[in-house]
Amino acid sequence: MPSHREKRKLPYTAQQMYDLVADVGRYPEFLPWCAAARVRSVTPEGDKEIMLADLVISFKVFREKFGSRVTLWSETMQIDTEYLDGPFKFLNSTWQFRDLDDGCEVEFEVDFEFRNRILQGAAGLFFNEAMQRVVRAFEARAQDLHGASG
Repeated sequence: MPSHREKRKLPYTAQQMYDLVADVGRYPEFLPWCAAARVRSVTPEGDKEIMLADLVISFKVFREKFGSRVTLWSETMQIDTEYLDGPFKFLNSTWQFRDLDDGCEVEFEVDFEFRNRILQGAAGLFFNEAMQRVVRAFEARAQDLHGASG
C-alpha cells in the first residue's frame, strides 16, 4: 500500500493554501493527471463542510473516475479526503496548513490501494515521484495566483 507524507514551508498564508486545495473544481487546470473534476455538493455540517466530488484521473492508458467525500475544516485549516467509489480499495488523504512568521507550513499525507493488482504494482513504481509532482503542482498554482512572495 503506497503512502506518502510531505511537509513543506511556503511563502503564502495558510488561508491561501487552504483555499487553493479546497477548490477541487479547478484541479484540472493545474494538477497532473487530473482530466476532469466535478463537485456534486457542499453541505455545512456544524464546524465543517462536507463536499462530495468526482475526479477523473488519466495516466497513459489508465483512465478512471472516482468519488470522494472531502471534509473541509476551515477553523483548524485541515482538509480530509475519504474515498467513496471507483478503482481503489481505499484512499485517504489529509492536508494541514499552519501559519508561520514568514509564510505557512503545509503537511500532506496520502495512503491508498488499488483494487487491481497490476495497477497497484505500477503505482508502487512511480508513487513517491508522482506525489511529489502533485505537491509541486499546488506550489506552482499558489505562485501563479499569489506571486512569489505570497
